[in-house]
Amino acid sequence: MEKNHLTIQNIIIIGGGPAGLAAAIYAARAGLNPLVIEGVPSGGQLMLTTEVENYPGFAKGILGPDLITQFRDQALCFETRFIQENVVGIEPSENRTNKTFRTYRVKTDKQIFQARSVLIATGADAIWMGLDSEQRLRGHGVSACATCDGFFFRDKTVAVIGGGDSAMEEALTLTTFAKKVYVIHRRSSFRASKIMADRVLKHKKIEVIWNSTVSEVLGKDMVEGIRLKLVENTTLPGRVSSHLPGRVLNLDGLFIAIGHKPATAFLQESAVILDKKGYIVTSAQDALNHAKLCKSHNSSTVLNFNYNYASATNLEGIFAAGDCVDHIYRQAATAVGMGVAAELEIERYLKS
Repeated sequence: MEKNHLTIQNIIIIGGGPAGLAAAIYAARAGLNPLVIEGVPSGGQLMLTTEVENYPGFAKGILGPDLITQFRDQALCFETRFIQENVVGIEPSENRTNKTFRTYRVKTDKQIFQARSVLIATGADAIWMGLDSEQRLRGHGVSACATCDGFFFRDKTVAVIGGGDSAMEEALTLTTFAKKVYVIHRRSSFRASKIMADRVLKHKKIEVIWNSTVSEVLGKDMVEGIRLKLVENTTLPGRVSSHLPGRVLNLDGLFIAIGHKPATAFLQESAVILDKKGYIVTSAQDALNHAKLCKSHNSSTVLNFNYNYASATNLEGIFAAGDCVDHIYRQAATAVGMGVAAELEIERYLKS
C-alpha cells in the first residue's frame, strides 16, 4: 500500500546524477530543504565510468563513482534529504497551495509525495548491444563516449559500432587519439547525413566494415578484440564485408554508438511534452517548432512554455535538466551547469 505524505515539499528533485545533485546543493543552500528521489540504482552513468579526466578541479582525474560520492556528500552537508526509490508518475494535485502555485503528486513505487516544484534530472542511458561480454568489459575498454574516454586510447586501435551521425562523430573524435579506427555497421550504407558519412569514408585513419555485427567482445580484464558476424543483407555493390564471418579483429577499445535512451518512461502517461525520442522539451528549445516532432499526448496537453525560465517544461512548476533534455553534449560538466541553472530558476519561480 502506498504511503501518502501530506506535507508539501518546496522542491522534489528526481534523479541522483550530476544535474540532480548540483541542483540539490544549490537548493539546500537556499533553504529549500530539497528532497532527492535518486532512483535504483542511483548515481547515473558516472557510476559505470572508470576514470574521469575532463571534469574541472581534478588534475589527476577521478573515478566516476567517487565524483558522484563527492557531489552527494556535499549535498548532505547542507541537509539534503535522499530516498532511493523509482518514480513511476507525476500528476497535478487537486488543490493549489494558494492562488499562485500548482502542486504535484510525485508517485514512487512505494509512496506519494507532494511538491510546489519538481526538477526532472533522470538522465539518459546508452543503448548497448546486449552481449554479456560487452557488459563485463564496460569501463575496461568498452565505452559509449569518445569525448570522455578517447584520450585513454592514444596510439591504440579502436572500433566504433553504429551508422548514424553519432557514430560518425565518435569515429572522427577518436582519430585525434587512436592510430586506427574501425567503423562497424550492420548495413551496406550509413544512415548518417551525407556530410558526416563522407568525412568518415575519406579519413585515412578510418576503415569501414560493412554488413557486420559483433557476436562477442574478447578479453579477460581489458578489451583485446571482437568477433565479427556477417549480416547477409548486402544491397550495394562493392560494400560486401571483406572480413569473414567469425573473424577476430584485434582491438584495444570498443565504442558503442547506436543511440541513447532518455530515462523518461515514467512520463509517458503525463502531460509533460517529450520529443519523438523521449527527451523532455523545455522552453530553451524552439518549443513551437519542436512540438511538431513531439509524441502524441492526450488532448489535455497544453503547449504552455514559460519563456522566462529556460529549463521550464510545458507544465507550470515542472523543470528539467541534464541528459534527459540534452541529447547533444551528454557531459557531466554540462549536466551540472544545467542543474544549477534549473535550480536558480526554480528559486525565482517560487518567489514569483
